[in-house]
Amino acid sequence: MTKWARIALVAGLAVWTIDFARTPIADDAMESFLHLPDLVFHEAGHVIFSPFGRFMTVFGGSLLQVLIPVIAAIAFVRQEEPFSTAVCAWWAGQNLVDLAPYIADARSLRLTLIGGRTGAEVEGHDWEFLLNQLGVSHHAHPIGYTTHAVGIIIMVAALIYAGRTIARGSE
Repeated sequence: MTKWARIALVAGLAVWTIDFARTPIADDAMESFLHLPDLVFHEAGHVIFSPFGRFMTVFGGSLLQVLIPVIAAIAFVRQEEPFSTAVCAWWAGQNLVDLAPYIADARSLRLTLIGGRTGAEVEGHDWEFLLNQLGVSHHAHPIGYTTHAVGIIIMVAALIYAGRTIARGSE
């Protein structure tokens, strides 16, 4: 990838990061281009973690959704490819931003789910179950906002790192 292509990619990801940062816990995170690929990993996580009991089956969706870009970042670290590592780290942060509205919705259940109905119209959703099991459902909004903030911090840090690798001519 040329230096100018990398600069363009970082600029595009920076604009996207700003858009995500300006609307915490908004549906736009779940309407982004990356939501559908993220969702594939989320749904696969339910199946992959199903042998480990109900809690892990439910949590496995969100867990795998975040683990996939982390695993990719680790692979790029091992291959000594810092720019690719930074992009995957950005993607991991984006996945947290993608999950934040889902987490924050655990009490209100207003979010439209895959089947086109809200959690209130069906039997709830993953994060309602998880936070109820942990006894912290009354903290759904703060947990969702914190998840969003951590995701944005990771995204910004990854962009700074990507910029540094470009400036240094690394990779």
